[in-house]
Amino acid sequence: MYVDISKPPPPLPTPQLTEIAPGLSLLQPLSRRGYGPGLIIVVPDSEISNLTIKDGVPSPLIKWAEESYTVVEIQEKALASKDVLKTAAEWVQKSDKCEPREGVGLIVYNGRLWNKLAPSLPSVPQVLGVVIYTDSTELESLSPSPIPCLQHVAGKVTDSAKQQSDHVTVYEYPNSASSAFALPFQPDFSYNTEAVSHTRNLTFLKRQVNGPYFDLERIWEEHTYFEFENRSVEYTMSTMVQEPYVNHITTMTGGIGRENLTDFYRHHFIFKNPASELELVSRTVGIDRIVDEFIFKFKHDSEVDWLIPGIPPTNKKLEIPMTAIVNIRGDRLYHEHISWDQGTVLVQLGLMPEYLPFPYQLPDGRTPAEGKRFEIRVPSAGVEAAAKMRDRNAVGSNKMFEFGIREV
Repeated sequence: MYVDISKPPPPLPTPQLTEIAPGLSLLQPLSRRGYGPGLIIVVPDSEISNLTIKDGVPSPLIKWAEESYTVVEIQEKALASKDVLKTAAEWVQKSDKCEPREGVGLIVYNGRLWNKLAPSLPSVPQVLGVVIYTDSTELESLSPSPIPCLQHVAGKVTDSAKQQSDHVTVYEYPNSASSAFALPFQPDFSYNTEAVSHTRNLTFLKRQVNGPYFDLERIWEEHTYFEFENRSVEYTMSTMVQEPYVNHITTMTGGIGRENLTDFYRHHFIFKNPASELELVSRTVGIDRIVDEFIFKFKHDSEVDWLIPGIPPTNKKLEIPMTAIVNIRGDRLYHEHISWDQGTVLVQLGLMPEYLPFPYQLPDGRTPAEGKRFEIRVPSAGVEAAAKMRDRNAVGSNKMFEFGIREV
């Protein structure tokens, strides 16, 4: 891959909202591709703008446009019109950014709103699949769906309610107070629970409306190319959504939001990394994320503050087993969660003692003799950990079972 970084990357798209009627609006895809299938979302009325991104969390309208859907949002106040669903479907499909046009998906963020909308569904054959967020207390009164349906249920679901038909799939969220767990900027919103439901939605919707589909591996490899080879902050950020984040969990380094992440890449990552090699061990590709096992190899001849902050160069060669969980929204990265065992890093640097004090009474009641102390052998390996990730037979298993307490 070659990119002329002397020229700036294309700018991120600016959301262009089309007001169709009060409570009814259209947003074109916010992906680099710029087109995608049709999707209708139905949400409660809110005083917060439907183009809001707050603390890195986008509104449902923004999020689905970033996933590369052509989205019409119906707010509750617009449901007074009996033809609102038909109008929404027509606006989606006549958009020049809607492709393919064979069908439209539907997401209803509240069981009460679904019951208002359900009677009009048979007159809108363009809708091929529906996602419904609801509460367990609403299940008995929930209108049945005549088309493939995915239900996200907040609260405990009875065994009988869990019985799924050929075209209805039910997911239970027993720790959620209400279906509003999926609605940002609400008291019951749960970032992690909503994210789980979002991945399930993508798995369901992409089958119903034929996409959008992207080469997630190519997107991830493009991003790492700009990070490690091309070393361009601007082009690296151009591969990410409006408000992305990176979390190096082990050292709690990275950045949340475009401004903070850009600063992190510029001052702590892209130009601070030594010459290195990423040895891929395994890769799992899901509907919206990639999980990589890899070995990060380099010589510690400069300070690498995101990885081992505060430690001057030791000139040691390191091989660090790592795991990266990369979430991709549409055709841009949303976030990276990267983890590794800092113990194996410190062992390889020669900075981890073989034994450490154990200042506790033993299970059998023993305490150290006067003037002595207990020590434990540190259960952490060095480069052997990387070798065992690479080849399960490179190092014998269970050797640390022999570790124990000594008195010194």
